[in-house]
Amino acid sequence: MLVLLGLLFGGGSYWMFAVPDVGSREIPRTAAAIERGAYLVTAGGCVSCHAGQREGMEETLAGGLPLESDFGTFYAPNITPDPDTGIGNWTGNDFLLALKHGRTPSGSFYYPAFPYRAYSGLTDRDVLAMAAYLQSLEPVSNSVPEADTPAWLNRWAVAGWNKLADFRQPEQADFDDEQLARGAYLARNLGHCGECHTPRDSLGIPDLNREYAGATMGEDTIEAIDADALVDWSASAFDLFLLLGLKPNDEFVGGEMSDVIEHNTSLLTDEDRMALAIFFTRHNPPQ
Repeated sequence: MLVLLGLLFGGGSYWMFAVPDVGSREIPRTAAAIERGAYLVTAGGCVSCHAGQREGMEETLAGGLPLESDFGTFYAPNITPDPDTGIGNWTGNDFLLALKHGRTPSGSFYYPAFPYRAYSGLTDRDVLAMAAYLQSLEPVSNSVPEADTPAWLNRWAVAGWNKLADFRQPEQADFDDEQLARGAYLARNLGHCGECHTPRDSLGIPDLNREYAGATMGEDTIEAIDADALVDWSASAFDLFLLLGLKPNDEFVGGEMSDVIEHNTSLLTDEDRMALAIFFTRHNPPQ
C-alpha cells in the first residue's frame, strides 16, 4: 500500500510540476531573424507592459510597470539582455519554456499575469525570432519588485491553476481559410486580445466559451469585441479602427486602447491588420 501511495504521489507530482521538454533550440542570430522578431514583439504589444518605469526608460523594455489585479500586484519584468536583472543569460529553451509554458529558467512558474497561455499557440520559429530581437537590444540594469500577492498565492500554486485552466478550455477549431487562420493567430496568440476582452471566472481563468464578450479589470470595464458587439462593423471599418482608432461613429477610441493602437496594431502590415479585422468581424466565437 505504501508503495502504491508513493507511486501515486510521485506520478501526481510529475504531472503537476514536471518541466516540459522543448528539445534543444538555439536562438538565431541572423539579421533576418532579428528583423522578424522586432515585428513580432511589436505585434505582440510587449511594450505595453514592459516599457521601463524609471526616468529615461520610456523607450526600453526594462519593465517595472505595476499590474493591479484582484489577486495582487504584479510587476512586468525586465526583458532587455542585462545578465543580472534581465534575460541576458537566457537560452532558446528558456524562451520556449517561458512563452509557451509559463516556466522560469529555474523551473518555477510565472504568474498568469504574463499571458503565456495565449502565447502557448505561438510557433517555435516565432518565439525564437522574438528572442533574437530581444537579445539584440541594449542591456538595461533595472531590478523589478517581486509580485505582491496574498499568502496563499505563490508560484507553485500556479501549477494547479494551469491544470484547472486546461480542463476548462474548450477545443477551438482550426480555420481552413488562410486569412482567418492568420487573424486568429494574431488575436488569440501573438496579440493575446482575450487577456483583456474575455471574461474570467472567480479564479481568474478566461471563459473561452464567451471569447471577447467583454470583461472587468478592477474598476475598469473592457468592451466586448465579439460577433454581437461588432455586428454593425465592416471589416474595412475595423481595419481603420486598428490603424487610427477611429470608430464608425467618427469618434476616436480613448484610454489604454489608444496606446495599443499607437504602439501595436497601427504598426502591423496591411495584410496582418486586415486579417485581424476579418477574424473579428466575420468569425462567430462559440456561444
